[in-house]
Amino acid sequence: MKTNIQFIHVDTSQSLETYTTEKLNKLNEKYDMLIHADVFFKKENDPKGHGKVCEIELSLTGPRVFASANEKNYEVAVKHVISDLDKQLKKRKNVLKPYL
Repeated sequence: MKTNIQFIHVDTSQSLETYTTEKLNKLNEKYDMLIHADVFFKKENDPKGHGKVCEIELSLTGPRVFASANEKNYEVAVKHVISDLDKQLKKRKNVLKPYL
């Protein structure tokens, strides 16, 4: 699976890239239908103290899958997004399974 990571209004972080790539590789091992991942890290002004946004869009057979999280920390945001994507992919796999 190809991975494209972009930092928008945020300094580039090699450790964050590595962490995200590891999580996406685990997802790729679980679901072989993944083709491409676009990851966006953004910083937004949030009065609640959050503002660290992670968005991931996965390309796979059929429609794309998207998830986003707004947290106090990028690692937690990645964890929440991967969890959401896992749930969506599990549903998609169960729907596709009878037709394979």
